[in-house]
Amino acid sequence: MRMLLVGAGAVGESILRILKERDKSSNWLELVVVSDYDLERAKEVCDNLGDYDRFKPEFVDAKSKESMKELVKKYNLDFVMDATAPFLSNYIFDAAFEAGVNYGNMGTWSVPMENPAFGLGIENSYTEPMTKYNFDRHEKWAENGQLACICMGIDPGVVNVFAKYAATELFDEIKEIHVKDGGNLQIPSADKDDIIFGFNVWTVLDECMNPNVEWDKNNGGFIVEDAFAGEEKFDMPEVGENTLVKIEHEETVTMPRYLEQYGLERVTYKISLDENLMNALKVIDKLGLRGTKPIEVGGVKVSPRDVVAACAPQPKDIGNEMVGEMCVGIHCKGIKDGKEKEIMMYQTFDNQESMKDWGMQAVVAQTGFGAAIAIELIGRGIWTGEGVYSPEYFDPMPYLNIMDEAGFDYKIKEM
Repeated sequence: MRMLLVGAGAVGESILRILKERDKSSNWLELVVVSDYDLERAKEVCDNLGDYDRFKPEFVDAKSKESMKELVKKYNLDFVMDATAPFLSNYIFDAAFEAGVNYGNMGTWSVPMENPAFGLGIENSYTEPMTKYNFDRHEKWAENGQLACICMGIDPGVVNVFAKYAATELFDEIKEIHVKDGGNLQIPSADKDDIIFGFNVWTVLDECMNPNVEWDKNNGGFIVEDAFAGEEKFDMPEVGENTLVKIEHEETVTMPRYLEQYGLERVTYKISLDENLMNALKVIDKLGLRGTKPIEVGGVKVSPRDVVAACAPQPKDIGNEMVGEMCVGIHCKGIKDGKEKEIMMYQTFDNQESMKDWGMQAVVAQTGFGAAIAIELIGRGIWTGEGVYSPEYFDPMPYLNIMDEAGFDYKIKEM
């Protein structure tokens, strides 16, 4: 594989650290062009990796398809990995298609309506629902003999693989899948009013404040609600009780697409969010600071969201003081051998171990691990296909085997 990584942020770097460790002898990962709008950051990542023959820094404008296509041609690349903010994903997806190469990402772009009509029907709240842009182009990718795998991080990503495994191996009929993302991470020295963005700021602003979606086959399909709906207390394995809320996430769209055939009737996504962060997001939204259209301030045009993203603590800069674990998984209900069955299949990631082993905080490294495994399976020719897919389409066993090999441990708990 000769790969273009678009986006040299914290998760992009974590993917490369894991890929380098997994393929020390370049048996399948021949070259990675590490590209970013900030060339100095791309160079910093390559310096951190140390293998200058295999990792090459380059400038890229991810809004310019020509910029990316030129890099593909210059280095004779065959795979494009999107590790940027979601608003750029369609540009990168199209650039890969036009360049005639395969593609992967960790999430998709969506466009909610200014005044969403909450309730039944995703089309009443979104002008562009998550994943639609990609799946609408499945036939064109297939006709061109190209593969695009979307949603390959931790969630979405690892949990999608868990869902396919549960549907095919753990249940005779799987009825419900509830994705749960929580943990007990904390910074002991943090001020009580500190606001921590554990992930890409753009991603947090969108997926948390956009209308959230669940899928309920028996109640009409996609049901849309306002931000932070569906609050519940849930005992997350190994980390304790979490307060979870709904946010927008692709699993509620991709899992029904592939797993309804196994009896699936309902999918939800919930996450544990710090109260300070939720309050800050509500204020940012109400003040119009989530907007992307430039406004004039003192004769200078600036995007409100860019200001927030620039001022917020960056994920790559936090982690050393953080203690605790992440826990991400799927809570499933269904039928096995004629009896009701309920399980939690999950993956935990300790922050201090993550900092020691990977030099990355747990949220970032856990996401990077999920993406790196999928990239490896594509690079080694194990996950193959023509068209646009998410991880539920593929055989989950090779993925789970690599998780075992790499010490990216997962567990199954009977509920």
